[in-house]
Amino acid sequence: MRLFGWKGTASPRPVLSRVHGISGAVGGMSLLGGPMAEGMAGYESHIRSSVLSNPIAQRAMRLVTEAAGGAAIMAQGASAAENARAKELVRHISAGQGLVEMLAMHLMLHGNAYVQIISDDAGNPAELFALRPERVSVDLDAQGWPVAYIYRVGERRNRLEAEDGGGRPAILHLKAGHPLDDHYGLGCLGVATGPVAIHNAATRWNRALLDNAARPSGALIYDGKDGMALSADQFARLKSELESAFQGASNAGRPMLLEGGLSWQTLSMSPSEMDFVALKEGAAREIALAFGVPPLLLGLPGDNSYANYREANKALWRQTVLPLLSKILGGLAQGLRGWMPGLVLSADTDSVPELAEERSVHWDRISAADFLSAEEKRSLLGLDEAGAISRRGEQP
Repeated sequence: MRLFGWKGTASPRPVLSRVHGISGAVGGMSLLGGPMAEGMAGYESHIRSSVLSNPIAQRAMRLVTEAAGGAAIMAQGASAAENARAKELVRHISAGQGLVEMLAMHLMLHGNAYVQIISDDAGNPAELFALRPERVSVDLDAQGWPVAYIYRVGERRNRLEAEDGGGRPAILHLKAGHPLDDHYGLGCLGVATGPVAIHNAATRWNRALLDNAARPSGALIYDGKDGMALSADQFARLKSELESAFQGASNAGRPMLLEGGLSWQTLSMSPSEMDFVALKEGAAREIALAFGVPPLLLGLPGDNSYANYREANKALWRQTVLPLLSKILGGLAQGLRGWMPGLVLSADTDSVPELAEERSVHWDRISAADFLSAEEKRSLLGLDEAGAISRRGEQP
């Protein structure tokens, strides 16, 4: 193109960083799906300790992912057949996994979600499959832009091209925002590791305390006459009796008979002195905060009135589930537009019971507007002339 003698050229792409997942490390182990083997091992170990072994983290994860996976989906913008096909692809159970639920889990914990578009013989999408993010790393060109994805399972290594032969996406990479990484997203698992470790340690402390009949450890003090100390034989006999008769869960609660100037002195602080219960509750609240779940929904102590519970459910959807669904469905729609031009996928908020009150207020407000015509009210409510919800992209 020439403009007054000036010849325009295509704008060059900026150079991106080639660093893989260094900023996502926790305890020296990368939580991102970079090419380092320790990154995969670190992520799996943190999943086992932070999610599989902690009831607060596991319940918070399931509240979000199952809500996202069970939400109704609307497809519009493409033809009726293409809209129906897109919904079928998104809702299809592949290898036992629900696509949206798995992507929500990966985005939440890892910060990255990868979808492989599996095509049929005609080159059309036949299946959408969510790849384990800790097994995937980005293969970059000389400028740092993704050209392929490396998928590792054990010793096997597969290179998956980012685009197919027609220039359409073959791998969709969805990621949560990361302030220091060009290629990988930031999950909540890393920031939740500290509170989870505290909560797990508190659980182990309580178990150990119960095994010892809820008595903290202490020391035997010998107050001999004229400062005399126990002989070697006396010390060995006393130590042996303590180990055989008073240590362990089976001996918890047995009375101790002290003689010869012996007295018992408690050394550990009591749970109330340590404010132990408050410490565990504080860790649980930080876990809920990291996962974006109101603490009230996890059974944590608080004002558990019905009104607050209802508001907490509403906050969960508005602040966590719907933004997560918007990211997932927006990415899937963008990836499928190469086959289905104009496709738009979104969550059907009208079918969410937790948002029914907001929807009722919205309808009442528009219905009471006397200055609007019936057609304008229908348009504001997303209804066509026949009364169907037009934004669904479906026939009534």
